[in-house]
Amino acid sequence: MKAYTNIEFELKDDLGIVWLNRPEKHNAMDAEMISEIIDCFEAVNDMNEVRIVLLRGRGKSFCAGADLNYMKGIAEFGYEDNYQDSLKLAKCFNIIYTCKKPTIAVVQGAAIGGANGLLAACDFVYCTDETKFAFSEVKLGIAPATISPYVIKRIGEYGSKDLMLTGRRFLGKEAEYYRLVNKSLAADKLEDHINSIIKALMTSGPDAMAACKQLIYNISNNINFDDSIDYSAKLIAELRASKEGQEGMASFLEKRKPNWVKEKI
Repeated sequence: MKAYTNIEFELKDDLGIVWLNRPEKHNAMDAEMISEIIDCFEAVNDMNEVRIVLLRGRGKSFCAGADLNYMKGIAEFGYEDNYQDSLKLAKCFNIIYTCKKPTIAVVQGAAIGGANGLLAACDFVYCTDETKFAFSEVKLGIAPATISPYVIKRIGEYGSKDLMLTGRRFLGKEAEYYRLVNKSLAADKLEDHINSIIKALMTSGPDAMAACKQLIYNISNNINFDDSIDYSAKLIAELRASKEGQEGMASFLEKRKPNWVKEKI
């Protein structure tokens, strides 16, 4: 993995950690950071040594939204420049949402505006109870447009109206209530909980998890109910015949761990 300026990639025991790395700016996003996130997740998709991806923020905050200088530049754009910039931001969220590996966002400090697109696009989200959230776009006379597909999937229509129309700030437990995050925990409990989720995921077949993510995506977005019958039957037939499927079923029958599970787990 190449070196980046605004993010950092760390590989640790089959775990790929993508760090937002502008702590002095509370990891606020600018055009360069957005490009680097896209590039990094595209690379991670092809890294066999990465089984799970964590998205985290260095320093006090996960992400404070858009960088002020970036916003100043955007304010001077015409429609076409704004459209191209927004497409790039939309691609950033989508590359996380469609990542082949399970993704976990670890959120602390603040998650403002577009930061909620980063976390909502992940498969799992965990935060501290004191994390501050806000969909602050309406306070600037705009809307949380590019993050909305992922946020609305998580919290639904009326929850989105409550949080997006008011633009109010709320804390971790309320984010859990709205299902924006999977769980909000005391700061001293967060890491242990994340480690327990990672441990559980590491016992699942890597190819099976990728297939399961694609299954959920297709059933949720692409395939009507009638077509899902044949699609799902073909998928399970393919997986049963696959190398990983054969190993998984054999290990179950032989009462041993499958070959993708490391001894320490």
